[in-house]
Amino acid sequence: MEKIIKLTGRIDSANASDKEKEFNEQLAGFDGELVLDAGELEYISSAGLRVILRLKKANNSTKIINCNSEVYEIFDMTGFTEMMDISKAYRSISVEGCEVIGEGANGIVYRTDPDTIVKVYKNPDSLEEIHNERELARKAFVMGIPTAIPYDVVKVGDRYGSVFELLNAKSFAKLINAGEDVETLARESVEILKTMHSTSLKENELPSKKKESLVWANYTKDYLPAEIGEKLVKMFEEIPETNTMLHGDFHIKNIMRQNGENLLIDMDTLSMGHPVYEIAAIYAAYLGFSCVDKENGAKFLGITTEQCHDFFKYTLKYYFEGIDEKTVGEYRKMAEIICYTRLTRWFIKKRGFEDEYAKQVIDFCINYLIENVPTVDKLYF
Repeated sequence: MEKIIKLTGRIDSANASDKEKEFNEQLAGFDGELVLDAGELEYISSAGLRVILRLKKANNSTKIINCNSEVYEIFDMTGFTEMMDISKAYRSISVEGCEVIGEGANGIVYRTDPDTIVKVYKNPDSLEEIHNERELARKAFVMGIPTAIPYDVVKVGDRYGSVFELLNAKSFAKLINAGEDVETLARESVEILKTMHSTSLKENELPSKKKESLVWANYTKDYLPAEIGEKLVKMFEEIPETNTMLHGDFHIKNIMRQNGENLLIDMDTLSMGHPVYEIAAIYAAYLGFSCVDKENGAKFLGITTEQCHDFFKYTLKYYFEGIDEKTVGEYRKMAEIICYTRLTRWFIKKRGFEDEYAKQVIDFCINYLIENVPTVDKLYF
């Protein structure tokens, strides 16, 4: 059970005693979660803070919501934000008519003006995700990864969004459509990728991609002939657990150019593990999700199907520069097997066999794995 009490106007030495009496009368016999809505609170003095402190002691679940910036600063400076759950009010914005510059599993990215982009999360209850992404972006930035850090949280209808300052930034997808060379941009993207993959993390500093991938493999094996399923899981188990930083959603809509500098956005998928997982995710974005609908990647990324194929081809070329084509082809097959293992589980769990398109994708993935798993001995380079 939850009870909401509105805090209004000023709470100071002149009225703190009366306010406390009023609150206690409203709370007589109440034993649930207490929410203090500070949306109309203009100021609170030390006398008012003592009232809040006694409410907190009487009801440990007490939290405060909708603080304006000035009131939140008072709570923060006096240490109240460390003692209890206190949240700011979020300004509301509209993205109606705004250009969509990217979309992923968790959110849609809009340009709201020449200086600003907003990532609107699809989950209405996404505040924890937003704060997690901000911390991940800060961690990556401090480690030398070129990324944009969100500086504000806003309300967009019934959802939340993260605000980034990206002055006149354009995604690589936009640059390709403006006529820039695909191979050049692929090479530039690999430079960022290599910077990220050369970043070594502490143990358990980010979520383990291997742990996640074993879920895909163990799920998918039940849809394969026993011998092939067992081999698939064994190969996933043998992928080394490395401390390499991975982006997880690395494609041309999440790479932005701003004033000659290339930046990564959408950092909520950061993890750690062997780089083969990253190559598999890149393959999925450009080609894997197009295994049935050949235009799927092009529609998602906003470029042509031929450019999707070329961008992935050049990504492999520059990431594995100096390695012979035959070996690179073997690495590509590893990425494909990982990709189609993941897609099998994703389409079965998310859409099921009753969905005709999903069934076609699932059948493609399963047939691919049956044909190709026996031809490889490992899934890492």
